[in-house]
Amino acid sequence: MEYLVYLVPLLACLAWYFYRRFRLVRVSKTTREESHEAGLTEPASLHPLVDPKKCIGCGSCIKACPEMPHHTVLGLINSKADLVSPTECIGHGACRAACPVDAITLVFGTARRGVDLPRVTPWFETNVAGVFVAGELGGMGLIRNAVEQGRQALEQIVARRPRGRGEQLDLVIVGAGPAGFSASLAALEKKLRFVTLEQESLGGCVFQYPRGKIVMTQPATLPLVGKMNMTLTSKEQLLEFWLEAQRRTGLEVRCNERVEAIARDDDGFVVRTTQGELRAATVLLAVGRRGTPRKLGVPGEDLPKVVYRLIDPDQYRGQRVLVVGGGDSALEAAASLAESGAMVALSYRGDAFQRAKTRNRDRIAAAVDAGRLQLLLKSEVKAIAAERVAVVQGGRGIHLPNDAVIVNAGGILPTDFLKSIGIEVETKWGTA
Repeated sequence: MEYLVYLVPLLACLAWYFYRRFRLVRVSKTTREESHEAGLTEPASLHPLVDPKKCIGCGSCIKACPEMPHHTVLGLINSKADLVSPTECIGHGACRAACPVDAITLVFGTARRGVDLPRVTPWFETNVAGVFVAGELGGMGLIRNAVEQGRQALEQIVARRPRGRGEQLDLVIVGAGPAGFSASLAALEKKLRFVTLEQESLGGCVFQYPRGKIVMTQPATLPLVGKMNMTLTSKEQLLEFWLEAQRRTGLEVRCNERVEAIARDDDGFVVRTTQGELRAATVLLAVGRRGTPRKLGVPGEDLPKVVYRLIDPDQYRGQRVLVVGGGDSALEAAASLAESGAMVALSYRGDAFQRAKTRNRDRIAAAVDAGRLQLLLKSEVKAIAAERVAVVQGGRGIHLPNDAVIVNAGGILPTDFLKSIGIEVETKWGTA
């Protein structure tokens, strides 16, 4: 009888363990099937690649994923970890750190969809000695990771590159988004002589997001400032925090100054901007990947009513708006416009939103059900006129009454700019 005192709790624990594991496997299989049926099989950026020969199926990576339990990104299939919802992965990288057997590699692109990235070393330096890359340009789109990478890149610059001589700056930082802002604070902390340039406003790509967009789901740590204890943070909250951090630290950012060229000098670089020239020993590129917005190339695209990003949905209230694109930016813009009282049509050439997150697809579905949004899958814009837009869907021509067009078809990597500096660009097909 005394054995029962130990046996019963043990059996209860085992039963609870196998029940939870069975439930996880069931959810994993369902999620993977739903992803494949919806065509949502391509991760947007950095994502885990699991080696089934090494994986022991412990589930540590699943528990570590910061997107859980809101999204089932990783699951268990045949007792091995699997990326069951690729489009929900936003590249936290916590899964790799949590794996006890080193079975996870973080990679860019897949065998079906390549991702163009500048060639960089593990210490963020490009093939052009003295030019470093951090943040979104290097594929690190997640704000928390970009903030961390900006700090790490600055530390490598301090450790590996000489300071400026005479009137020469130690460093020019190009971009004041998450990576550039973090690197600038770190440079201030290290007492470098540096200048930070931003072609628009503090926040970079974050400043361009639609009003109210949730931009962070996990805390991050900034040099000189400390931990940003914010979750589910909106664009406005994050920018307000950064502006306060800028005020407190005295960080100077030269906004509305665009870099036009970077050339090798005798012992460093000449950075030519719209405001003049700077000389520096080192350059850190912390700009976005979008570069130039991808255009449609159709008649009428040069009309004033055509724009390439949405800032304030309220300005379109009561107007007839066409949104073009199938990624998260397009879906967020279309949903926000519909929720703000615009009459919206969403045109996408594909038959499913393969790169969009579930919450954005759900917002679109809700807007369609409420009659606030017209969804045009497998469609292409053919021409834009002052009061209408010509669209072809399934071989049938459609003329939509229209007041405004917002094109969210992604951006073109600033390859020409990078190549003008001498930086090599490579395509990643599921590799680190």
